[in-house]
Amino acid sequence: MKKKPVAGKRKTKADPVVTEIVRNGVIAVTEEMKTNLMRTAYNIIIYEALDFTTGLFTTEGETISIGIGLPMFIRGMAETVKAKIRHFGRKNMRPGDIYVTNDSYLTGSHLNHVTLTLPIFHKGVLVGFSCCMAHWLDIGGTLGGMTTDIFSEGLQIPILKLHDRGKPNDTLIEVIKQNMRLPSRAMGDLRAQITAVKTGERRYLELIDRYGREEVLGAIKAIMDHSEAMARARTRSIPDGIYEAESYMDDDGIEVGKKVPIKVRVTVKGDEMTVDLTEVSRQVRGFYNSGVTTGHACSQVAFKCLTSPTDYPINDGSFRNLKAVVPPGRIISAVRPAPMRWWMTYPMTIVDTVFKALAPVIPGRVVAGHHADLLIAALHGINTKTSEFFLANFGPLGGGWGAKREEDGVSATVCINDGDTHNGPSEQSEVKFPIVVERYELIPDSCGAGRHRGGLGVERVVRARVPMTFNTQVERAHCKPWGLNGGHDATGNAVALRLDGKWKTDFPNAKVLVAHLKPGDAFRLRSGGGGGNGSALERPAGDVAVDAKQGYITLAAVKELYGVVLNPETYAVDVAATEKLRAAMRKAA
Repeated sequence: MKKKPVAGKRKTKADPVVTEIVRNGVIAVTEEMKTNLMRTAYNIIIYEALDFTTGLFTTEGETISIGIGLPMFIRGMAETVKAKIRHFGRKNMRPGDIYVTNDSYLTGSHLNHVTLTLPIFHKGVLVGFSCCMAHWLDIGGTLGGMTTDIFSEGLQIPILKLHDRGKPNDTLIEVIKQNMRLPSRAMGDLRAQITAVKTGERRYLELIDRYGREEVLGAIKAIMDHSEAMARARTRSIPDGIYEAESYMDDDGIEVGKKVPIKVRVTVKGDEMTVDLTEVSRQVRGFYNSGVTTGHACSQVAFKCLTSPTDYPINDGSFRNLKAVVPPGRIISAVRPAPMRWWMTYPMTIVDTVFKALAPVIPGRVVAGHHADLLIAALHGINTKTSEFFLANFGPLGGGWGAKREEDGVSATVCINDGDTHNGPSEQSEVKFPIVVERYELIPDSCGAGRHRGGLGVERVVRARVPMTFNTQVERAHCKPWGLNGGHDATGNAVALRLDGKWKTDFPNAKVLVAHLKPGDAFRLRSGGGGGNGSALERPAGDVAVDAKQGYITLAAVKELYGVVLNPETYAVDVAATEKLRAAMRKAA
């Protein structure tokens, strides 16, 4: 059989003007894909929380541009495209095809992440792929509780054709609908994803038609080469050496109280970096595992933050000088049938630990530890007003980020795993679900004290209006966000339940896998703060006074942690008393 032509093989010197147009053009394409998905999706987790991303890929499956969104999807989407190329073969791909899968061990995440891929043809020649990965609210499987294998987590969709030359696979669609609790919403989200990948196809072809196929493909190659050059140059600014750090997760939800160890090794040699995750924990019995693509994504997210955080588009050229060592069977390279439902929690602490390892040699380019959890509550029950089943993921909450060497950490901001996802409006949740948000506020003293303090965590109290089942899987209650360079640790994450008017707070961790709430009962989620950076005794007394006046820190913390003496009514600094107190505290230390 004659091999189907693939574009981009002939070497072309890229025009610098066209290259810059293409650079911004592919970003615009993936952002429009995001916009169309957001505007047409049925579930709040997509159109409000923005738990999805989009991308354009080369004929080899290399990332050209991904929509600025969830950092951890960067490797999962690319490897899914490559797997579909291997599965079908380019010669068997046709215009109008759309391929689907939610294979957790391929995407690296849970079954809720459904990925569509569309091959893009220009005048019969394959020129790339348009791809979209989005979170479906329900994918079947058990509700609440702990899963211990992938089979209880929902419908598994292998790599299949959703559309064959433009014709929908009605049999597959019916199988999907049959396994969904809310099939109309699932189908709405599926159609929204189809819209997104078709948007990518249309806009990419318009770019090629306008500037020429070889010119655009040559520009993409030049963009990737430039990204590689920039990443190598910035890697050379990191001193050669081997750097290690450790942290841990509270437990796996089954063996309560048994820490899950994390240890990373980073090797820098010239313009190359290796992130070795060999010594992170073996995969666990609880559902906190993720696939090997997430292990690679941990390394890439950390590397991107350290070397080229503002270089766009995000593409595979940026990672050519990065090597990730991720042996199978770890918590970020789990093998079948390990459970994966809460895949996203452990990786963000691994990224934090990579920063921690490099903090001694590039202190100006890393942050202290952050709250590192989505703090999501899952709710389900029957809405007595409509007599309909409801299913809600309430979050993400946001929390404190670690301080930089020259800057305070940000407050109430979603964790690094989820990038640009949003904490949905309380009013919208109250309209859609039978709940009332009683409180949503920053938590005083949740930040780690330091010359630059960490960001503040958030407290949200939500009251049930009908009987419902509550489930949450929060981590890092005990492994608190660490400070750097003498900065203090922040508070950890926490959960509490108000049952019959009394608060229950004595949970051994922050996981409540099944709780039944009656009308009037409530749950409270508290996100941790961010670690501080530098000695708190070096923070300008005026800044401490402003923080106290704003309610970010209490008067007790002002004195005990920062060594500042304030007038409790005017918040004026007593300079002499402050100097005396700080001198005594330094001497005692």
